[in-house]
Amino acid sequence: MSKRMAEIDKLVDKTKIYDLEEAMDLIKQSPQPKFDQTVELHMCLGIDTKQSSQTVRGIVVLPYGTGKQKKVCVIAKGEKLKEAQQSGADFYGDEDLIEKISKNWLEFDVLVATPDAMKSLSKLGKMLGPKGLMPNPKAGTVTFDITKTVKELKAGRVEFKNDSFGNVHCAVGKVSFEKEKLAENIRTLIAAVIKSKPSSSKGLYVKNATVSSTMGPGLKIRY
Repeated sequence: MSKRMAEIDKLVDKTKIYDLEEAMDLIKQSPQPKFDQTVELHMCLGIDTKQSSQTVRGIVVLPYGTGKQKKVCVIAKGEKLKEAQQSGADFYGDEDLIEKISKNWLEFDVLVATPDAMKSLSKLGKMLGPKGLMPNPKAGTVTFDITKTVKELKAGRVEFKNDSFGNVHCAVGKVSFEKEKLAENIRTLIAAVIKSKPSSSKGLYVKNATVSSTMGPGLKIRY
């Protein structure tokens, strides 16, 4: 065990369930590496992942963002292309941009497309899909409301979706954030996940919730 981890081990009670603010204090007080760590929320859900009707997926705008400025790319046509330019999108285009992306240009974090552009973009599904970059209506990235979508993405909108084990993992900010801001982001995300409970899911929905920093310990929290 490294010296830093040994110091963290002394601070943390692995058997305890922490109040959210107390957990944020511990994360911020722990010895830090030489970079601003990301804080993540992990939720273990009591869903049957074999049932497609029990998939938990949604989008939510975190009040204080994630601390990462996303580069947003928009594929659109006609007047919506002008809207993309005015909305603050980092990149925008039509067939020309699709061609550029097809040649492995991927200097963006989120790809947004209007519904009428999806037919042309669909040919890149095998390339973009595995990277999690293919626009999807359920993720709110296939839309005609370009201005609202781009502004929300820039402001801190995140997507959550359960993995194959029924867990949700999502970044909620940076260690450098004030603890109150981190706590508010976490509460907002938890509320969104709870609101997304599938109607077919029975029994205990949220089994537990844990917060952690990139190189820090996992702390179970009350929610």
